[in-house]
Amino acid sequence: MSLKVPKANNIQLFKMATRCHLQGIEDAVLRNIQAVSELSDLVRTSFGPNGRNKLIINHLGRLFVTSDAATIIREVEVVHPAAKLLVMASQAQESEMGDSTNMVIILAGELLKKSENLLVMGLHPSEVIKGYELACAKALAELENLSTSSLPSPFTQESLITALKPAIASKQYGYEDTLSSLVAEAALAVMPKNPKNFNVDNVRVVKIMGGGLSGSKVVQGMVFGREPEGIIKKVSGAKVAVFTSALDVAQTETKGTVLLKNADEMLNFTRGEEQQLERIFKEIADSDIKVIIAGSSIGDLALHYLNRFNIAVLKVLSKFDLRRVARVVNATPLARVGVPTPEEAGYVDIFETTEIGGDRVTVLRQLAPGEDGYQGHTEKTRTATIVLRGATANHLDDLERAIDDGVNVIKSLIKDPRLVPGAGATELELGKRVEAYGSGMRGLAQHAVKRYATALEVIPRTLAENALGGAEGNEVLSRLWAKHEQKGGEAWGVDIEAEQDGTLLATDFKILDPLAAKQWAIKLATEAAVSVLSVDSIIMSKPAGGPKVPQQASNWDED
Repeated sequence: MSLKVPKANNIQLFKMATRCHLQGIEDAVLRNIQAVSELSDLVRTSFGPNGRNKLIINHLGRLFVTSDAATIIREVEVVHPAAKLLVMASQAQESEMGDSTNMVIILAGELLKKSENLLVMGLHPSEVIKGYELACAKALAELENLSTSSLPSPFTQESLITALKPAIASKQYGYEDTLSSLVAEAALAVMPKNPKNFNVDNVRVVKIMGGGLSGSKVVQGMVFGREPEGIIKKVSGAKVAVFTSALDVAQTETKGTVLLKNADEMLNFTRGEEQQLERIFKEIADSDIKVIIAGSSIGDLALHYLNRFNIAVLKVLSKFDLRRVARVVNATPLARVGVPTPEEAGYVDIFETTEIGGDRVTVLRQLAPGEDGYQGHTEKTRTATIVLRGATANHLDDLERAIDDGVNVIKSLIKDPRLVPGAGATELELGKRVEAYGSGMRGLAQHAVKRYATALEVIPRTLAENALGGAEGNEVLSRLWAKHEQKGGEAWGVDIEAEQDGTLLATDFKILDPLAAKQWAIKLATEAAVSVLSVDSIIMSKPAGGPKVPQQASNWDED
């Protein structure tokens, strides 16, 4: 006789308010795929040179008009856990390469859409994951063979402009010639002897409202959109001190009362403070400091003594800019006002005030070897500033994002100078080769490999649809497939201007993308899709939170 063991009904496994909802393939996996698809559809229309702008108002009420996927997903604040995995993959691409963030989201979303049919047909997620990983390895191996050219070393203005144009055109179509030449000029101006030490932080952007993009230019040195505080506007070959604290009379932490008994005491009351401040600035002037960069406020009395001792003073309120300027002049930021030691003081060749488009700006500049007045044998940190002109703040912000992408492309090309055909040609060719690889496989994984190959089509398809419309996009894709089947047709891509039949030879039109950016995008998109497919439960804990803020009575000020 068997013994029946009773089962307890309500076993408390988790804390109160912890919900283990969405379990199994039907609930968790398919719902996650649906959420990710919505996110990829949101940014898909912003892909490529003809991508549409999104108007976003973030939680602070700030307005953004942009087609940059990294900005869109950062400002919309995605909360769905599965969609967040895609956002993380895109952010990893942004930090690693600075470009192709949209490609990661679109490709991962398409991979998950294609996997949905396989899951509904009865394939287990582990089979799909295995197929996707095999296809990803094959795609990355084939990508190495598709490199048509590489950037010549040392870099030249023309070669950099050619490499930058496709990346900048995808953000600012029509302005790519102007912007790529500005970025190339700025990057070459700060390029160190060993290009591997190139720092993207040395190319700055200053936005000045008014005028048009044609009025933008590159200024050697660091530009601040304000004049110096004192009367000294120009200094050459000066020692520099950088202070993060306020240049003012020290205030006491508590309020104090002073009893004055006669007129002399009243006259001499503030004299002590004045003498102390004068002594400090006299010591600074005696140590041959000619320029002071202040990270906070500057008092009237301090300004009076600085003018008297012929010391130029510039207020820089941004701590990032203060850190940059300290690196440019090779100074140590000091938290106290006093004489810096020789190691803490920096040096700047030229500190001057110039006028750009009616606005007075301050320029700090180190002379390059070969220029008149150059001194020193050590390599100085050089900075170039791209001064952008534009009609609206939103347009200037979008131009700045395009320039950031361009500078990051240069950084990635220094690591790996190989280039592959752009305009969707590389993805289509990879799709063709992965499809052939899947056809020769055995087992259930071959279905996932073939789906991976069709998912790679999404890049040229999106480019064509955004530029020419859905119906024409399908026609263009059919023509591209026919051309890729021919011998030597690897470089045929989408012609977004549709001057002939909507296709063009990417290598002839110099539409080339960095191989490393494609490599990372395919790798990260596959990893994100595999992560979402491998989830079968979503367990949400109770949100953490302290005591509620007491609400003030609505009638507190009524009589």
